[in-house]
Amino acid sequence: MPSMPLRALTLRQLQCFSVLVQEGQFGRAARRLSITQPALSNAIKQMEKLLGAELLTRSTHRLELTPIGAEVLARTDYLVNTFEVALRDIESTVQRGRAFVRIGVIPSASARVAAAVAEFIGGDAPPGIEFAWRDAPSNTLLAEVRSGQLDLAVAAITEPPGGLACVDLFRDPLVLVVRRDHPLAAAGAADWEAIGGERLVLFESGSMPALGDPARAQFAQGAEPYRVSYAETLYALVRGGLALGLMPKLYTSSLRDDDDLVVLPLARPAIERRVVLVYLPGPMRNVVSQALIGHLRQALVPPVA
Repeated sequence: MPSMPLRALTLRQLQCFSVLVQEGQFGRAARRLSITQPALSNAIKQMEKLLGAELLTRSTHRLELTPIGAEVLARTDYLVNTFEVALRDIESTVQRGRAFVRIGVIPSASARVAAAVAEFIGGDAPPGIEFAWRDAPSNTLLAEVRSGQLDLAVAAITEPPGGLACVDLFRDPLVLVVRRDHPLAAAGAADWEAIGGERLVLFESGSMPALGDPARAQFAQGAEPYRVSYAETLYALVRGGLALGLMPKLYTSSLRDDDDLVVLPLARPAIERRVVLVYLPGPMRNVVSQALIGHLRQALVPPVA
């Protein structure tokens, strides 16, 4: 349980601290908060007094967070954001009579997640649920779950995400995408040594740098790979004969009927990313989020062979 001085901290003081750091200047922060500069300065001083630590170093031209201030800010932003989100939830429930759930998903898993959510809505879910969807790279989704902007997310990870409850759903192996007339296509599979002299193209963000770069550095001898943001660009480079595509298998579901490209299993070593369901531990914002998490834990885990 927090000490008595800390329990005297108010949400308004936390909001003042958060906005002041965002604005970087007392005048702008005070205008945004609709208070005077002396009132803002006093709120920060009171907060520092209650904490027993300096949060900011002040000079004529700039404000800088102290090391303790940086740690406090992360928790302050979480509390402030969670409070504002909760107020919007209450408003939505009262005005529209429905619960609100915010879901994050990596694009490659969106089809599976959408199907599972549709199954949830058509099953035992309470009526009148409203969903907000966020598709983004895994690192973005994890940060937004931590900050309270998302209730839950399906993301790909290479190491455990600190501070979050994490449920393993399935593994997604890396595969190679080649032109149908490429010599490797006839073999039906490939290994890292076989592609050593080839130029690769892979995604520049998400889990790919952590997965593909170490294996490429160990086994591949080709030129520096092309790095792109979108699957369409990756496929275009492969179709043009400019590179071989290295990507998670989930992305390749749209290529099943493609006459130009072939998806090959990639072994020795087989490299997989973990696709997980993440959410903040502790009490959920609403009972619907809790029920949906329970449903996704069952619907997205493949049956044991």
